[in-house]
Amino acid sequence: MSDTNDDGRPSSTAAVRSELAELRERLAATSDAGRPEAVARRRKTGQRTARENIDDLVDPGSFVEYGGLALAAQRSTRSMEDLIRASPADGIVCGLGTVNRALFDDERARALVLAYDYTVFAGTQGLVGHRKLDRMLALAAQWRVPVVLFAEGGGGRPNDTDTHTVSGLDTPSFLSFASLSGLVPRVGIASGRCFAGNAALLGCCDVIIATDGSNIGMGGPAMIQGGGLGTFAPEDIGPADVQTRNGVIDVRVRDEAEAVAVAKKYLSYFQGATAPGTCADQETLRAALPENRRRAYKIRPILETLADGGSVLELRRDFGRSLVTALARIEGQPLGLIANDTFHLGGAIDANAADKAARFFQLCDAFGLPIVSLCDTPGFMVGPQAETTALVRHVSRMFVGAASLSVPFFSVVLRRGYGLGAQAMAGGHFHAPVFNVSWPTGEFGGMNLEGAVRIGMRKQLDAIEDPEAREEMARAMIAEAHQRGRAINMASLLELDAVIDPAETRSWILRGLRSVPRPVREGRRRFIDTW
Repeated sequence: MSDTNDDGRPSSTAAVRSELAELRERLAATSDAGRPEAVARRRKTGQRTARENIDDLVDPGSFVEYGGLALAAQRSTRSMEDLIRASPADGIVCGLGTVNRALFDDERARALVLAYDYTVFAGTQGLVGHRKLDRMLALAAQWRVPVVLFAEGGGGRPNDTDTHTVSGLDTPSFLSFASLSGLVPRVGIASGRCFAGNAALLGCCDVIIATDGSNIGMGGPAMIQGGGLGTFAPEDIGPADVQTRNGVIDVRVRDEAEAVAVAKKYLSYFQGATAPGTCADQETLRAALPENRRRAYKIRPILETLADGGSVLELRRDFGRSLVTALARIEGQPLGLIANDTFHLGGAIDANAADKAARFFQLCDAFGLPIVSLCDTPGFMVGPQAETTALVRHVSRMFVGAASLSVPFFSVVLRRGYGLGAQAMAGGHFHAPVFNVSWPTGEFGGMNLEGAVRIGMRKQLDAIEDPEAREEMARAMIAEAHQRGRAINMASLLELDAVIDPAETRSWILRGLRSVPRPVREGRRRFIDTW
């Protein structure tokens, strides 16, 4: 076979061989340009096509598609012409490309993309699509490639006919995707409806980014009705408001464009360091806390001040609200941040906040991100109501998670460091971190100091008959306890490594990052808990 004429001259570009013409025609049928009706349906819902999302995610010209010619396993009931029209790529677009190549080299920028196409049988998972998925997941595992999953779709497809299977329960796709946990970063994006098998894959991801209009559920309307549980509209099942508050969604966004932008930002933390970024005036931290020690304050401006400008990405903001977890950079170095939010439960750590922290420990540890803790907590939440949440089990996850960390851990106490909760915020105890320092506003004790005095000195106080004299003595004892629990006194007894000027916090963290070598993990972390 030759691409030249008999006289040796190259063949005319107009003379396209029939095989190539057929290929071009088939490929055109998979493109958005070749499917105007499908694109029009997406426009009606205000959404982008799967290929538009991929084009936005990967660097221009970098995407290599696998299995683009796949068709649904329905050849016994549909003509080839019909299948080519109705089931391009069998409803899942897969391939390799690069993300953030302007910031990282080819090795670090590479990524694998899986995008379910809702215009093909509502994004359902077909037999051929599962085979494609399994092929891609094997590549991700073999070559340690991060995965971005666009998960919109309705779950398993019931009408694939070219098979002798009964249930399809032997598909390895879900286990194969789960086995990537702790091995490579996995980002899940949900827009529109994401039910059943699609939701199962989404739930396995390290982080879930979902749009305002998304619905996520382990069963869609048909499955719910088939189970005799009633009739519901898709919009009633797992709306974003519900899935954000309960912790399913890590980052909620307006639309697919913002979802892709967040996914690129999220991946960048695991791709490595960037050029040092600018930061806010660190001297503002000296006035970040109110002089009245009982007043709450906003913690997020403190995080934004410490980090490089625009580098903070908060996860699960509306879940476990007394604790903030975020990814960020300092001088271009990626790291994880945890911090107590005194506007919720006074910064006390309840069951949800503890789950949030413990899982964040796993995420950072799996991919080598150092952790910085900003502590201001009265301790773990207590009380009969708190115990109904299985508090004992949940808060203990912070200790168990911290005990297995291999990444550097740094602790900065902003104000209160009370009890077991403060120990958990310090990675287990006050000498567990690489350094544990405090701002001058720090105050410490085995529990709330006023409560400790009134409980511990009850007999002595009750022995004073005059109520005014009793209260005066209590106030004096509380003042003494506060004096004893001040950061400077703690440091004098070596229970802290140092008391620092708040304006020096960023430089302390940076010096800490440079002082401790990054661990090189052989293999992978066992897994990252989905919860």
